[in-house]
Amino acid sequence: MSRTAQDHFDVIIIGGSYAGMSAALQLVRARRSVLVIDSGLPRNRNSLEAHGFIGREGMHPAEIAAQARTELLTYPTVTWVEGKAASARVVEEGVSFEVDCDDGRTFAADRLVLAYGVTDTLPPVDGLAERWGRSVYHCPYCHGYELYEGNIGVLGCAKDGGVGQALLLCDWGKITLFCPDPGSIDPEKRERLDACGVVIESTRVQRVEDTATVVLADDRRVVLDALFLLPTSTLSCDLAEQLGCELMDAGCITADSAKQTTVPGVFACGDAGRMAGSIALAVGEGALVGVAVHRSLLGLLD
Repeated sequence: MSRTAQDHFDVIIIGGSYAGMSAALQLVRARRSVLVIDSGLPRNRNSLEAHGFIGREGMHPAEIAAQARTELLTYPTVTWVEGKAASARVVEEGVSFEVDCDDGRTFAADRLVLAYGVTDTLPPVDGLAERWGRSVYHCPYCHGYELYEGNIGVLGCAKDGGVGQALLLCDWGKITLFCPDPGSIDPEKRERLDACGVVIESTRVQRVEDTATVVLADDRRVVLDALFLLPTSTLSCDLAEQLGCELMDAGCITADSAKQTTVPGVFACGDAGRMAGSIALAVGEGALVGVAVHRSLLGLLD
């Protein structure tokens, strides 16, 4: 490709949600040229309120993101592209990369930041998808406070049958654990569940209705204020693999303490680098990456 000056940037950030914008802010304040490529599909797009992020408590997630983007775009060295990064490659190890967008454009940079997040796959239960982020959740720290002393269900789709999430949620309400195989629960943890008053329901979940009412296979209805589960979460695209980055067993991108991946010059942050699902953690990691990338450009990253 014959590149013009505007096609080449100091840093390309793939993913313009909280982590990506936080990283970009550090870099543009260091007067570096930054391209943000964003598909416009944040993980929490179904949520009505964001919690646990100091200074923005209870705001709509889209409002937080829109304000952040407005602030970021006041800096003259940032370019925002709405679209999807389709492929990425190392041109010269540690110092040169190219990214192709799905509209045919190609951009080059000296460093890459992978902040494209993860995609959640829910269990095949009718009624879950339309309630996801509204009365069906995964993070008690984001949504538990508002449910205090309410009736909370845990759909046991995790590897441990939902036991860990059920024990965690006991601080927020009265818990019903929907677990099809109670006999598989570790005896010690079963004692802890019993001590917390967790009700274990082994009948298969058929569908979810109303706010979060669980309808069982025998047509019994368990009326709940909210339902929690741990979805299957996978990286939203395969750019890390294309670049040769190693992945952790959990599925996110392996990175060191500076969030540099196993490919020199490529960094990861947000849910792609830590499956935490927290705006506060994403913003913090983004800031860390922005500083680390700047130091890397200067040859100062240990």
